[in-house]
Amino acid sequence: METPLFDGELVHANRIIYTPSPFARSSLLYLQEVGSLQARQPHDSARKNLASYLFFLVEQGSGVLEYEGHRRELEPGDCVFLDCRRSYLHRTGQDLWRLRWVHFFGPNMGAIYKKYQERGGQFAFHARQPEKFAAILQKLYGLAASDEYVRDMQIYGALVDLLTLLMEESWHPGTVRVTQGKKQNLQEIKEYLDGHYTEKITLDALAEQFYINKFYLTRVFKEQFGQSVTNYLVQLRITQAKRMLRFTDHSIESIAQECGLNDANYFSRLFKKIEGVPPGEYRRQW
Repeated sequence: METPLFDGELVHANRIIYTPSPFARSSLLYLQEVGSLQARQPHDSARKNLASYLFFLVEQGSGVLEYEGHRRELEPGDCVFLDCRRSYLHRTGQDLWRLRWVHFFGPNMGAIYKKYQERGGQFAFHARQPEKFAAILQKLYGLAASDEYVRDMQIYGALVDLLTLLMEESWHPGTVRVTQGKKQNLQEIKEYLDGHYTEKITLDALAEQFYINKFYLTRVFKEQFGQSVTNYLVQLRITQAKRMLRFTDHSIESIAQECGLNDANYFSRLFKKIEGVPPGEYRRQW
């Protein structure tokens, strides 16, 4: 349902309320509502317990957001990304704002939003390139208004683009965070793992080589790169193993050794746990 020119006392808005197909609702990220508005006078908008995620971009004017006990002043170029199951309130300032927004949901959105937060994503931030967010929101509006028979898939793709851009905004591996003192940037250790994952590597050896406490290393590496040292090593080794299984005729035992896993049985169990099939079956499939 499209209301291209919604004129009320509080806002002038273009909006589309969208009903996805049952397939989209059960299997995809799907659109609920998309639009833009120009405030006519200062007002509040508050919601809670809504099965939705809200993203909006402030294009003009100013306002205030209250979310989970935090208060944030908003200005042009600021973005907001909220879990609407939690209580929130936003109000326009005296300098009446213009917004673009989208409400959306999906079966895996809880896990996606959690990952966004783990990577340092904030509920409100100033975008480095707000025009990219504006372009995606405009695309979503156009798709919702279209009669394309594959529009649920096209909307899904645009929502993935939006979330990818949000993840990029949240990700700052070279930035040192400050909580209890200045934290060490572990990019050098990550680059060492990238180049030496075929060797035997232990936390103790890394800690000794880089003059760092191993418990500190474990905690800060996960904060900066989103996964533990051990999981990152496993990811590197399994990725290399898949390359070798597909593009060489090396034996399973040889591949295990060349990937830094000298025990072929352990390698096979680990590979199956991650990929769902044993190494030999993966080779046959690919």
